[in-house]
Amino acid sequence: MTAPGLAVASPPRPKRSWTFSIGVLLVSLNIAVALLTLVWTPYDPSSTAGGRLEMPSLAHLAGTDRLGRDLFTQIMIGARIALLVGAGAVTIGASIGVTLGLLAAFASKWLDDTLAAMLDILIAFPTLLLAMLVVAASDNATLWSAIIALGIALSAIVGRLTRILAKRVLQMDYITAARTSGTSWPAIVFRHVLPNIWPTLLVNFALQFGLAAIAEASLSYLGLGAPPPNSSWGRLLQEAQSTVYTAPFGAIAPGLALLLLVIGINLFADGLRDIADPTRRTSR
Repeated sequence: MTAPGLAVASPPRPKRSWTFSIGVLLVSLNIAVALLTLVWTPYDPSSTAGGRLEMPSLAHLAGTDRLGRDLFTQIMIGARIALLVGAGAVTIGASIGVTLGLLAAFASKWLDDTLAAMLDILIAFPTLLLAMLVVAASDNATLWSAIIALGIALSAIVGRLTRILAKRVLQMDYITAARTSGTSWPAIVFRHVLPNIWPTLLVNFALQFGLAAIAEASLSYLGLGAPPPNSSWGRLLQEAQSTVYTAPFGAIAPGLALLLLVIGINLFADGLRDIADPTRRTSR
């Protein structure tokens, strides 16, 4: 019992994760810029009316490229492409990976071993190399071929993680009780397995988003990404390579945009990890 007149102290609330806040801010800024390009850009993306390789000014905030296009406009459109590729690749990778991971977790031993071996073989290939092979196998490099290629490459990582997490959940006592009571396998998946593994999977999806953005920029730099007139950050870096000494801002601006997006996504993922694991957050 509590002594009269003494108030019971409530447990301290965990501080809000600053990493999550900064991550949300950076990612939201990129999303806002990407949505803005659907209705407005400072200049026509295909306009070459500006002078070639101009320095940043009030007229051209990030300067112009070697064709006279406004670089800030190109970077804004690049944000839309990066987010579109990241979201598309993660969606495809999550759909394939979660399905394969659940099948392996519920399958018989020989099928589980077969699927696990297939996932390990795919993971052994670097994500960018696997995506390059898929894009090269298509007739021509397009934005959607890059999205599909990256989605397939990321699916192996998601599938292996899903398999590990699902197997861990299936060993719990309440799963045994659900099986004994006659609960069907689909009901076990949607009522017990997925709700318990989603927090960890969401953190992984966020990290894969950043990986997809970097991989798309790499593909575009190699000429295997979104073709012109799509202004991918990787393509902007490739175009600025020949003038990096005379007009360095042409390479600095898209590289900085990609860096800020990836940092924001990683901080966002770290914040999600704090939310999913409160003990980790309070221990900081």
